[in-house]
Amino acid sequence: MRITLLGTGTSVGIPMIGCDCETCQSTDPRDQRLRTACHVQAGDLSIVIDTGPDFRVQMLRARIRQVDAVLWTHHHYDHVMGLDDLRPYFFDCCAPIACFAHRGSIPVLRQIFPYVWEERSIYMGTLDLRAAEMPFNVGSRYGSPDSIQVTPIEVLHGQMPMNGYRIGNFAYITDVSHIPEAEYAKLQDLDLLVLDALRPRKHPHHFSITEAVDAASAIGAKQTVFIHMSHQVLHARESAQLPKTMQFGYDGMILSSS
Repeated sequence: MRITLLGTGTSVGIPMIGCDCETCQSTDPRDQRLRTACHVQAGDLSIVIDTGPDFRVQMLRARIRQVDAVLWTHHHYDHVMGLDDLRPYFFDCCAPIACFAHRGSIPVLRQIFPYVWEERSIYMGTLDLRAAEMPFNVGSRYGSPDSIQVTPIEVLHGQMPMNGYRIGNFAYITDVSHIPEAEYAKLQDLDLLVLDALRPRKHPHHFSITEAVDAASAIGAKQTVFIHMSHQVLHARESAQLPKTMQFGYDGMILSSS
């Protein structure tokens, strides 16, 4: 699998409007972060994780011409508001796009975007929205025989349950403050873990860097990459403090996993 980090920033992006801190003024391109999202290429399959407000720019920048499925982690603005920009993916293929989300996010997605779930003529395509509670298979919209299993990982974002996802030996967990003990069993033997690490200080709805390092150590992936960093994280400075199997991600970073 080829994994592209489309964005690695927090909800306001980096640089943040109106801020002149060290990170927001940094000339290091790793400190310029669009809202967090990810693309997974598994054989002929093209899977997007989250469609935030930067989705259009991210897909253009990564030159992603096809989408077979969308996995939403949760329904907050910075993870869903680019949903309407899925429309061009119907222009050359009218097959439905399989969309998966935590059961608690489905009614909110239907309320925010009522027009996209209606008749094909209104939206120009069909988004097939399903609850991701048990492992499921993603197949191709474009005629390829490829398919791959996805396993939801239910975690807490503050008090709100939401999903991370495991695909093969890769797992993606953003916006997490607690991983229930039972879910750790789904995270064994990973090649790659991509994990929320908001900032050095504690936060009620996200792992701090220390909490992320502790969770990553417990999971024991061969490689861990941290995402969803605030402007309190200067890439070069904080990177020097991480264990050797862990690093901060950056927009456009390309990773691999089996």
